[in-house]
Amino acid sequence: MSSSGSTYGDIHRYEPPRESTAAAIAIVLLTFVQIVFVALFVYGLADRWAIAGQDTGVGNMVLGFLLTAIFVNLGFILLLYRKEFLPDVMIVKKRRRKWEDLYVREEQAEGETLVDETGAWDTVKRAIYPYYKR
Repeated sequence: MSSSGSTYGDIHRYEPPRESTAAAIAIVLLTFVQIVFVALFVYGLADRWAIAGQDTGVGNMVLGFLLTAIFVNLGFILLLYRKEFLPDVMIVKKRRRKWEDLYVREEQAEGETLVDETGAWDTVKRAIYPYYKR
Protein backbone atom coordinates (compact mmCIF):
# COMPACT_ATOMS: atom_id res chain seq x y z
CA MET A 1 0.00 0.00 0.00
CA SER A 2 1.51 3.31 -1.03
CA SER A 3 0.27 6.88 -1.10
CA SER A 4 0.86 9.65 -3.58
CA GLY A 5 1.51 12.30 -0.93
CA SER A 6 4.78 14.14 -1.26
CA THR A 7 4.70 16.45 1.75
CA TYR A 8 7.18 15.82 4.51
CA GLY A 9 6.04 13.19 6.99
CA ASP A 10 3.58 11.45 4.64
CA ILE A 11 3.77 7.69 4.56
CA HIS A 12 5.10 6.70 1.14
CA ARG A 13 4.89 2.93 1.60
CA TYR A 14 3.31 0.82 4.35
CA GLU A 15 3.48 -2.96 4.40
CA PRO A 16 1.78 -4.64 7.35
CA PRO A 17 3.74 -7.28 9.28
CA ARG A 18 3.25 -10.97 8.51
CA GLU A 19 2.63 -11.98 12.15
CA SER A 20 3.24 -15.66 11.50
CA THR A 21 2.47 -18.25 14.15
CA ALA A 22 5.73 -20.10 13.54
CA ALA A 23 7.71 -16.94 14.34
CA ALA A 24 5.72 -16.41 17.54
CA ILE A 25 6.39 -19.98 18.65
CA ALA A 26 10.09 -19.61 17.78
CA ILE A 27 10.30 -16.40 19.82
CA VAL A 28 8.68 -18.10 22.82
CA LEU A 29 11.06 -21.09 22.58
CA LEU A 30 14.09 -18.83 22.18
CA THR A 31 12.92 -16.87 25.21
CA PHE A 32 12.87 -20.05 27.31
CA VAL A 33 16.37 -20.90 26.06
CA GLN A 34 17.42 -17.36 26.95
CA ILE A 35 16.11 -17.79 30.50
CA VAL A 36 18.07 -21.06 30.84
CA PHE A 37 21.29 -19.42 29.60
CA VAL A 38 20.88 -16.46 31.96
CA ALA A 39 20.12 -18.78 34.91
CA LEU A 40 23.23 -20.88 34.15
CA PHE A 41 25.37 -17.76 33.86
CA VAL A 42 24.11 -16.34 37.17
CA TYR A 43 24.58 -19.73 38.86
CA GLY A 44 28.11 -19.93 37.46
CA LEU A 45 28.93 -16.51 38.84
CA ALA A 46 27.42 -17.32 42.24
CA ASP A 47 29.18 -20.72 42.40
CA ARG A 48 32.51 -19.11 41.37
CA TRP A 49 33.17 -21.32 38.35
CA ALA A 50 35.83 -18.87 37.14
CA ILE A 51 37.74 -19.03 40.45
CA ALA A 52 37.30 -22.79 40.93
CA GLY A 53 38.68 -23.60 37.48
CA GLN A 54 41.38 -20.96 37.59
CA ASP A 55 44.22 -23.42 37.12
CA THR A 56 42.75 -24.79 33.86
CA GLY A 57 40.78 -21.74 32.73
CA VAL A 58 37.72 -23.86 31.94
CA GLY A 59 35.43 -21.85 34.22
CA ASN A 60 36.18 -18.61 32.40
CA MET A 61 35.61 -20.28 29.04
CA VAL A 62 32.25 -21.71 30.14
CA LEU A 63 31.10 -18.33 31.47
CA GLY A 64 32.31 -16.65 28.28
CA PHE A 65 30.43 -19.17 26.16
CA LEU A 66 27.26 -18.63 28.20
CA LEU A 67 27.55 -14.85 27.86
CA THR A 68 28.09 -15.21 24.12
CA ALA A 69 25.09 -17.53 23.83
CA ILE A 70 22.94 -15.05 25.76
CA PHE A 71 23.68 -12.19 23.35
CA VAL A 72 23.46 -14.29 20.18
CA ASN A 73 20.13 -15.71 21.32
CA LEU A 74 18.87 -12.23 22.16
CA GLY A 75 19.94 -11.10 18.69
CA PHE A 76 17.89 -13.88 17.07
CA ILE A 77 14.86 -12.98 19.19
CA LEU A 78 15.08 -9.33 18.17
CA LEU A 79 15.69 -10.27 14.53
CA LEU A 80 12.58 -12.44 14.39
CA TYR A 81 10.49 -9.82 16.17
CA ARG A 82 11.60 -7.04 13.82
CA LYS A 83 11.12 -9.12 10.69
CA GLU A 84 7.75 -10.66 11.54
CA PHE A 85 5.94 -8.24 13.86
CA LEU A 86 6.99 -4.69 12.91
CA PRO A 87 5.52 -3.00 9.81
CA ASP A 88 7.71 -1.81 6.95
CA VAL A 89 7.10 1.94 6.67
CA MET A 90 8.79 4.43 4.35
CA ILE A 91 8.22 8.09 5.21
CA VAL A 92 8.78 10.98 2.81
CA LYS A 93 11.74 13.04 3.98
CA LYS A 94 13.34 16.23 2.76
CA ARG A 95 16.20 15.69 0.36
CA ARG A 96 19.16 17.90 1.15
CA ARG A 97 22.05 19.05 -0.95
CA LYS A 98 25.58 18.49 0.29
CA TRP A 99 26.10 22.09 1.31
CA GLU A 100 22.89 22.06 3.39
CA ASP A 101 24.41 19.52 5.75
CA LEU A 102 26.72 22.28 6.97
CA TYR A 103 23.66 24.41 7.90
CA VAL A 104 24.90 27.20 5.66
CA ARG A 105 22.66 28.81 3.10
CA GLU A 106 24.10 29.16 -0.38
CA GLU A 107 24.19 32.96 -0.23
CA GLN A 108 26.09 32.75 3.10
CA ALA A 109 28.88 30.55 1.75
CA GLU A 110 31.37 33.46 1.73
CA GLY A 111 30.38 34.57 5.26
CA GLU A 112 28.77 37.75 6.58
CA THR A 113 30.13 41.07 7.66
CA LEU A 114 29.59 42.03 11.28
CA VAL A 115 28.27 45.49 10.46
CA ASP A 116 25.79 45.93 7.65
CA GLU A 117 22.78 48.16 6.99
CA THR A 118 20.76 46.63 9.86
CA GLY A 119 23.45 47.24 12.45
CA ALA A 120 25.77 45.09 14.52
CA TRP A 121 23.23 44.39 17.27
CA ASP A 122 20.71 42.84 14.86
CA THR A 123 23.49 40.70 13.37
CA VAL A 124 24.42 39.42 16.81
CA LYS A 125 20.74 38.70 17.59
CA ARG A 126 20.44 36.75 14.34
CA ALA A 127 23.57 34.76 15.15
CA ILE A 128 22.21 33.85 18.59
CA TYR A 129 18.63 33.27 17.48
CA PRO A 130 18.75 32.16 13.81
CA TYR A 131 14.99 32.47 13.12
CA TYR A 132 14.88 36.16 14.05
CA LYS A 133 13.01 38.22 11.38
CA ARG A 134 12.77 35.62 8.65
